[in-house]
Amino acid sequence: MNNLPLSDYDFPFPEDLVAVSAAQPRDSAKLMVVERASGRRQHHLFRDLPELLEEGDCVVVNKTKVLACRLIGRKATGGKTDLLLVKEVEPALWATLGSGLKAGGALEFPGGLSARVEGLNEAGEYAVRFSTADMHGYFEAHGLAPLPPYIAKKRPPRESDRARYQTVYAQQHGSIAAPTAGLHFTPTLLDALSRKGVALASLTLHVGRGTFRPITASDATNHEMLPEWYCLDSAQARTVARARAGGKRVVSVGTTTTRALETLASRPEGFGPGEGWTSLYIKPGRPFGLVSALITNFHLPKSTPLLLASAFLGREELLAAYQEAFRLRYRLYSFGDAMLIL
Repeated sequence: MNNLPLSDYDFPFPEDLVAVSAAQPRDSAKLMVVERASGRRQHHLFRDLPELLEEGDCVVVNKTKVLACRLIGRKATGGKTDLLLVKEVEPALWATLGSGLKAGGALEFPGGLSARVEGLNEAGEYAVRFSTADMHGYFEAHGLAPLPPYIAKKRPPRESDRARYQTVYAQQHGSIAAPTAGLHFTPTLLDALSRKGVALASLTLHVGRGTFRPITASDATNHEMLPEWYCLDSAQARTVARARAGGKRVVSVGTTTTRALETLASRPEGFGPGEGWTSLYIKPGRPFGLVSALITNFHLPKSTPLLLASAFLGREELLAAYQEAFRLRYRLYSFGDAMLIL
Protein backbone atom coordinates (compact mmCIF):
# COMPACT_ATOMS: atom_id res chain seq x y z
CA MET A 1 0.00 0.00 0.00
CA ASN A 2 1.30 3.45 -0.90
CA ASN A 3 2.17 5.84 1.87
CA LEU A 4 -0.04 8.85 2.51
CA PRO A 5 2.07 11.54 4.16
CA LEU A 6 -0.24 13.40 6.52
CA SER A 7 1.62 16.59 5.67
CA ASP A 8 0.10 16.36 2.17
CA TYR A 9 -3.30 17.01 3.75
CA ASP A 10 -2.29 20.01 5.81
CA PHE A 11 -2.82 23.57 4.68
CA PRO A 12 -3.11 27.08 6.12
CA PHE A 13 -6.58 28.57 6.14
CA PRO A 14 -8.00 32.01 6.98
CA GLU A 15 -9.08 31.78 10.61
CA ASP A 16 -11.71 34.46 10.07
CA LEU A 17 -13.56 32.17 7.64
CA VAL A 18 -14.26 29.55 10.31
CA ALA A 19 -18.04 29.77 10.82
CA VAL A 20 -19.15 30.02 14.43
CA SER A 21 -22.87 30.10 13.61
CA ALA A 22 -25.06 28.53 10.95
CA ALA A 23 -26.32 30.26 7.83
CA GLN A 24 -29.76 31.81 8.19
CA PRO A 25 -31.81 30.51 6.52
CA ARG A 26 -30.10 27.17 6.22
CA ASP A 27 -30.27 26.92 2.44
CA SER A 28 -28.71 30.37 1.93
CA ALA A 29 -25.27 28.78 2.41
CA LYS A 30 -22.93 28.95 -0.56
CA LEU A 31 -22.51 25.82 -2.69
CA MET A 32 -19.43 25.20 -4.79
CA VAL A 33 -20.08 22.68 -7.57
CA VAL A 34 -17.09 20.70 -8.84
CA GLU A 35 -17.28 18.43 -11.87
CA ARG A 36 -14.83 15.55 -11.58
CA ALA A 37 -14.66 14.83 -15.32
CA SER A 38 -13.87 18.38 -16.43
CA GLY A 39 -12.54 20.00 -13.26
CA ARG A 40 -14.95 22.89 -13.82
CA ARG A 41 -16.10 24.78 -10.74
CA GLN A 42 -19.32 26.77 -10.42
CA HIS A 43 -20.76 28.81 -7.57
CA HIS A 44 -24.33 28.64 -6.36
CA LEU A 45 -26.44 28.84 -3.23
CA PHE A 46 -27.46 25.60 -1.58
CA ARG A 47 -31.11 26.25 -2.43
CA ASP A 48 -30.14 25.83 -6.11
CA LEU A 49 -29.58 22.10 -5.55
CA PRO A 50 -32.75 20.99 -7.43
CA GLU A 51 -31.44 22.73 -10.55
CA LEU A 52 -28.16 20.80 -10.31
CA LEU A 53 -29.65 17.33 -10.00
CA GLU A 54 -31.70 15.28 -12.45
CA GLU A 55 -35.00 13.45 -12.27
CA GLY A 56 -34.33 9.94 -10.97
CA ASP A 57 -31.23 10.85 -8.97
CA CYS A 58 -31.33 9.67 -5.36
CA VAL A 59 -30.20 11.89 -2.48
CA VAL A 60 -29.26 9.86 0.60
CA VAL A 61 -29.20 11.53 4.03
CA ASN A 62 -28.17 10.51 7.53
CA LYS A 63 -31.18 10.86 9.85
CA THR A 64 -29.21 10.49 13.09
CA LYS A 65 -30.10 12.95 15.85
CA VAL A 66 -27.46 14.73 17.91
CA LEU A 67 -27.52 14.26 21.67
CA ALA A 68 -27.29 17.41 23.79
CA CYS A 69 -24.39 15.67 25.51
CA ARG A 70 -22.14 18.57 26.45
CA LEU A 71 -22.36 19.33 30.17
CA ILE A 72 -20.83 22.31 31.95
CA GLY A 73 -20.55 22.06 35.71
CA ARG A 74 -18.27 22.44 38.71
CA LYS A 75 -15.67 20.32 40.42
CA ALA A 76 -15.85 19.88 44.18
CA THR A 77 -12.82 22.16 44.35
CA GLY A 78 -14.84 24.94 42.68
CA GLY A 79 -13.25 24.87 39.24
CA LYS A 80 -15.25 24.64 36.04
CA THR A 81 -15.63 21.32 34.21
CA ASP A 82 -16.74 20.92 30.60
CA LEU A 83 -17.57 17.37 29.56
CA LEU A 84 -18.53 15.71 26.29
CA LEU A 85 -20.26 12.40 26.94
CA VAL A 86 -19.24 10.12 24.10
CA LYS A 87 -20.49 6.63 24.99
CA GLU A 88 -22.78 4.98 27.54
CA VAL A 89 -20.81 2.09 29.03
CA GLU A 90 -23.62 0.94 31.30
CA PRO A 91 -26.56 2.70 32.99
CA ALA A 92 -25.23 5.86 34.70
CA LEU A 93 -21.62 5.21 33.58
CA TRP A 94 -20.33 7.16 30.58
CA ALA A 95 -17.03 7.50 28.73
CA THR A 96 -16.38 11.23 28.50
CA LEU A 97 -13.91 13.71 27.09
CA GLY A 98 -12.72 16.51 29.35
CA SER A 99 -9.59 17.89 30.97
CA GLY A 100 -8.14 18.30 34.41
CA LEU A 101 -10.17 15.49 35.98
CA LYS A 102 -8.86 13.14 38.66
CA ALA A 103 -10.03 9.70 39.70
CA GLY A 104 -12.34 10.03 42.68
CA GLY A 105 -13.16 13.66 41.92
CA ALA A 106 -16.73 14.80 42.54
CA LEU A 107 -18.63 16.89 39.98
CA GLU A 108 -21.86 18.93 40.17
CA PHE A 109 -24.10 20.00 37.30
CA PRO A 110 -27.25 22.12 36.93
CA GLY A 111 -30.54 20.52 37.94
CA GLY A 112 -29.12 18.61 40.89
CA LEU A 113 -27.03 16.14 38.87
CA SER A 114 -23.85 14.89 40.52
CA ALA A 115 -21.10 12.59 39.31
CA ARG A 116 -17.82 10.95 40.29
CA VAL A 117 -14.77 10.34 38.10
CA GLU A 118 -13.76 6.67 38.16
CA GLY A 119 -10.62 6.81 36.03
CA LEU A 120 -9.01 7.31 32.61
CA ASN A 121 -8.89 4.66 29.87
CA GLU A 122 -6.31 4.02 27.14
CA ALA A 123 -8.35 6.02 24.64
CA GLY A 124 -8.01 9.15 26.77
CA GLU A 125 -11.64 9.02 27.94
CA TYR A 126 -12.71 9.49 31.53
CA ALA A 127 -15.15 7.02 33.06
CA VAL A 128 -17.70 9.15 34.90
CA ARG A 129 -20.56 7.71 36.97
CA PHE A 130 -23.62 9.96 37.25
CA SER A 131 -26.29 10.09 39.93
CA THR A 132 -29.02 9.08 37.46
CA ALA A 133 -29.26 6.37 34.82
CA ASP A 134 -31.63 8.56 32.79
CA MET A 135 -28.95 10.70 31.20
CA HIS A 136 -30.95 11.02 27.97
CA GLY A 137 -33.71 12.69 29.97
CA TYR A 138 -31.11 14.95 31.55
CA PHE A 139 -29.75 15.88 28.10
CA GLU A 140 -33.23 16.98 27.02
CA ALA A 141 -33.67 19.18 30.09
CA HIS A 142 -30.17 20.56 30.70
CA GLY A 143 -27.70 19.42 28.03
CA LEU A 144 -25.91 21.64 25.52
CA ALA A 145 -25.24 21.02 21.83
CA PRO A 146 -21.83 19.33 21.44
CA LEU A 147 -20.34 21.99 19.18
CA PRO A 148 -16.81 21.34 17.88
CA PRO A 149 -14.05 22.68 20.15
CA TYR A 150 -12.99 25.32 17.60
CA ILE A 151 -16.46 26.87 17.92
CA ALA A 152 -16.92 26.28 21.64
CA LYS A 153 -13.68 28.12 22.44
CA LYS A 154 -14.78 31.19 20.45
CA ARG A 155 -18.19 31.81 21.99
CA PRO A 156 -20.48 30.64 24.80
CA PRO A 157 -23.20 28.08 24.05
CA ARG A 158 -26.59 29.35 22.87
CA GLU A 159 -30.03 27.85 23.32
CA SER A 160 -30.47 28.08 19.54
CA ASP A 161 -27.54 25.70 19.01
CA ARG A 162 -29.70 22.75 20.00
CA ALA A 163 -31.86 23.29 16.91
CA ARG A 164 -29.27 24.69 14.52
CA TYR A 165 -26.73 21.90 15.17
CA GLN A 166 -29.36 19.39 14.02
CA THR A 167 -30.68 18.49 10.58
CA VAL A 168 -34.36 19.14 9.85
CA TYR A 169 -34.86 15.42 9.14
CA ALA A 170 -33.10 14.09 12.27
CA GLN A 171 -35.03 11.22 13.87
CA GLN A 172 -32.91 8.78 15.85
CA HIS A 173 -30.89 10.00 18.85
CA GLY A 174 -27.37 8.68 19.05
CA SER A 175 -24.73 11.09 17.66
CA ILE A 176 -22.20 13.19 19.52
CA ALA A 177 -21.59 15.40 16.45
CA ALA A 178 -23.83 16.51 13.61
CA PRO A 179 -23.68 15.12 10.07
CA THR A 180 -22.94 18.66 9.02
CA ALA A 181 -23.42 18.40 5.25
CA GLY A 182 -27.11 17.94 5.99
CA LEU A 183 -27.47 21.13 8.01
CA HIS A 184 -28.19 23.10 4.81
CA PHE A 185 -31.45 21.35 3.95
CA THR A 186 -34.85 22.89 4.71
CA PRO A 187 -38.34 21.37 4.36
CA THR A 188 -38.95 23.68 1.40
CA LEU A 189 -35.79 22.47 -0.33
CA LEU A 190 -36.67 18.84 0.28
CA ASP A 191 -40.09 19.48 -1.26
CA ALA A 192 -38.47 21.13 -4.28
CA LEU A 193 -36.24 18.09 -4.81
CA SER A 194 -39.27 15.82 -4.65
CA ARG A 195 -41.13 17.94 -7.21
CA LYS A 196 -38.11 17.68 -9.50
CA GLY A 197 -38.40 13.89 -9.33
CA VAL A 198 -35.30 13.41 -7.18
CA ALA A 199 -35.73 10.48 -4.80
CA LEU A 200 -34.86 10.84 -1.12
CA ALA A 201 -33.55 7.93 0.95
CA SER A 202 -32.36 7.93 4.53
CA LEU A 203 -30.12 5.79 6.69
CA THR A 204 -28.66 6.14 10.16
CA LEU A 205 -25.03 6.34 11.16
CA HIS A 206 -24.52 7.54 14.71
CA VAL A 207 -21.56 9.89 14.60
CA GLY A 208 -19.04 9.06 17.30
CA ARG A 209 -15.39 9.77 17.96
CA GLY A 210 -14.47 7.78 14.86
CA THR A 211 -15.59 10.57 12.55
CA PHE A 212 -13.83 13.49 14.22
CA ARG A 213 -10.83 11.88 15.94
CA PRO A 214 -7.73 13.55 14.45
CA ILE A 215 -5.22 11.60 12.40
CA THR A 216 -1.93 11.62 14.30
CA ALA A 217 0.17 9.10 12.35
CA SER A 218 2.67 10.76 10.00
CA ASP A 219 1.61 8.17 7.41
CA ALA A 220 -2.17 8.53 7.19
CA THR A 221 -2.55 4.92 6.03
CA ASN A 222 -1.77 3.90 9.62
CA HIS A 223 -4.82 5.64 11.09
CA GLU A 224 -7.60 3.41 12.41
CA MET A 225 -11.25 4.44 12.49
CA LEU A 226 -13.24 3.75 15.63
CA PRO A 227 -16.46 1.78 14.99
CA GLU A 228 -19.77 3.59 14.52
CA TRP A 229 -23.24 2.02 14.29
CA TYR A 230 -25.27 2.24 11.07
CA CYS A 231 -28.58 0.96 9.73
CA LEU A 232 -30.31 0.99 6.32
CA ASP A 233 -33.74 -0.60 6.06
CA SER A 234 -35.17 -2.55 3.11
CA ALA A 235 -37.44 0.19 1.76
CA GLN A 236 -34.66 2.79 1.74
CA ALA A 237 -32.22 0.32 0.18
CA ARG A 238 -34.71 -0.32 -2.64
CA THR A 239 -34.93 3.41 -3.32
CA VAL A 240 -31.14 3.66 -3.65
CA ALA A 241 -30.92 0.51 -5.76
CA ARG A 242 -33.64 1.75 -8.12
CA ALA A 243 -31.65 4.89 -8.94
CA ARG A 244 -28.49 2.89 -9.44
CA ALA A 245 -30.22 0.36 -11.71
CA GLY A 246 -31.65 3.22 -13.76
CA GLY A 247 -28.23 4.70 -14.37
CA LYS A 248 -28.96 7.69 -12.15
CA ARG A 249 -26.70 9.22 -9.51
CA VAL A 250 -26.54 8.19 -5.88
CA VAL A 251 -25.91 11.53 -4.19
CA SER A 252 -24.51 11.00 -0.70
CA VAL A 253 -25.04 13.81 1.81
CA GLY A 254 -21.92 13.85 3.93
CA THR A 255 -19.01 11.61 4.74
CA THR A 256 -20.94 9.62 7.36
CA THR A 257 -23.64 8.69 4.83
CA THR A 258 -20.90 7.79 2.37
CA ARG A 259 -19.15 5.47 4.81
CA ALA A 260 -22.40 3.66 5.58
CA LEU A 261 -23.31 3.27 1.89
CA GLU A 262 -19.85 2.09 0.90
CA THR A 263 -19.77 -0.35 3.83
CA LEU A 264 -23.00 -1.91 2.58
CA ALA A 265 -21.83 -1.92 -1.04
CA SER A 266 -18.57 -3.69 -0.17
CA ARG A 267 -20.18 -6.79 1.33
CA PRO A 268 -19.70 -10.11 -0.52
CA GLU A 269 -23.45 -10.28 -1.20
CA GLY A 270 -23.45 -6.75 -2.61
CA PHE A 271 -25.45 -3.68 -1.72
CA GLY A 272 -28.65 -4.05 0.27
CA PRO A 273 -30.21 -3.34 3.65
CA GLY A 274 -28.25 -4.03 6.81
CA GLU A 275 -27.04 -2.78 10.13
CA GLY A 276 -23.97 -3.14 12.28
CA TRP A 277 -20.73 -1.41 13.14
CA THR A 278 -18.42 0.09 10.57
CA SER A 279 -14.79 1.10 10.89
CA LEU A 280 -14.47 1.81 7.18
CA TYR A 281 -11.69 4.30 6.53
CA ILE A 282 -12.03 5.83 3.07
CA LYS A 283 -8.78 7.38 1.93
CA PRO A 284 -7.16 8.18 -1.42
CA GLY A 285 -6.69 5.07 -3.51
CA ARG A 286 -9.90 3.36 -2.43
CA PRO A 287 -12.53 3.09 -5.19
CA PHE A 288 -16.18 3.94 -4.60
CA GLY A 289 -18.63 1.14 -5.27
CA LEU A 290 -21.93 2.99 -4.99
CA VAL A 291 -21.69 6.74 -4.35
CA SER A 292 -21.53 8.76 -7.57
CA ALA A 293 -21.94 12.32 -6.21
CA LEU A 294 -21.04 13.82 -2.85
CA ILE A 295 -22.35 16.79 -0.87
CA THR A 296 -19.88 17.78 1.79
CA ASN A 297 -18.62 20.78 3.76
CA PHE A 298 -15.12 22.26 3.81
CA HIS A 299 -13.14 20.13 6.26
CA LEU A 300 -10.37 20.62 8.75
CA PRO A 301 -6.81 19.85 7.63
CA LYS A 302 -5.50 16.37 8.44
CA SER A 303 -8.98 14.97 9.11
CA THR A 304 -10.62 11.74 7.95
CA PRO A 305 -13.49 13.61 6.20
CA LEU A 306 -10.89 15.56 4.22
CA LEU A 307 -9.21 12.33 3.12
CA LEU A 308 -12.57 10.87 2.08
CA ALA A 309 -13.31 13.94 -0.05
CA SER A 310 -9.81 13.68 -1.49
CA ALA A 311 -10.45 10.05 -2.39
CA PHE A 312 -13.60 11.09 -4.24
CA LEU A 313 -12.32 14.15 -6.09
CA GLY A 314 -8.53 13.84 -6.00
CA ARG A 315 -6.14 15.58 -3.63
CA GLU A 316 -4.83 18.27 -5.99
CA GLU A 317 -8.30 19.07 -7.30
CA LEU A 318 -9.76 19.27 -3.81
CA LEU A 319 -7.03 21.51 -2.43
CA ALA A 320 -7.33 23.77 -5.48
CA ALA A 321 -11.07 24.04 -4.82
CA TYR A 322 -10.31 24.94 -1.21
CA GLN A 323 -7.97 27.73 -2.31
CA GLU A 324 -10.71 29.11 -4.53
CA ALA A 325 -13.15 28.88 -1.62
CA PHE A 326 -10.76 30.88 0.58
CA ARG A 327 -10.41 33.54 -2.12
CA LEU A 328 -14.19 33.80 -2.52
CA ARG A 329 -14.77 33.93 1.24
CA TYR A 330 -16.62 30.66 1.67
CA ARG A 331 -17.36 29.88 5.32
CA LEU A 332 -15.56 26.83 6.68
CA TYR A 333 -16.21 23.67 8.67
CA SER A 334 -19.28 22.46 10.59
CA PHE A 335 -21.44 25.59 10.29
CA GLY A 336 -19.85 26.62 7.02
CA ASP A 337 -20.71 26.41 3.32
CA ALA A 338 -20.93 23.32 1.13
CA MET A 339 -19.49 21.60 -1.91
CA LEU A 340 -21.24 19.34 -4.43
CA ILE A 341 -18.86 17.01 -6.24
CA LEU A 342 -20.40 15.53 -9.40
